Amino acid sequence: MQIDETDQALLALLRDNARMPTATLARRLGLARTTVQARIERLERSGAIAGYTLRGSAATRPPLRATALVAIEPRSGPAVLDRLRALPGVETVHTTSGRFDLLVQITAHTTEELDATLDRIGEARGVKSSESLIHLATKIDRSR
Repeated sequence: MQIDETDQALLALLRDNARMPTATLARRLGLARTTVQARIERLERSGAIAGYTLRGSAATRPPLRATALVAIEPRSGPAVLDRLRALPGVETVHTTSGRFDLLVQITAHTTEELDATLDRIGEARGVKSSESLIHLATKIDRSR
């Protein structure tokens, strides 16, 4: 499926606010409401829009974020992932290549909560070592 400039503009508006009424989208794009609705349906069918999600504002997100780089013992991946899955502060886990096996993204409301999550990760059976990086400021965020 071809995504043209109008589709790109529509996707950008939806990224900013996925709940924006179709009439508002149409007005901003200079199109008829039915045309915008048809484009949205086509983008959904093609998979260009895979779903809609709730993304908390800065006011509702936990204020602390960190990344833990984790090296694990051979064949311990499933057990370590089970442990990470059970920790509420763990948002995402990515496998990586290089010195570390996993990249773990963590959120917390307090430094104590963050410290406890990092301790639980380090204590997990199968974890050889970990290194944590506290996020200080976001300079670029293209995920929005």
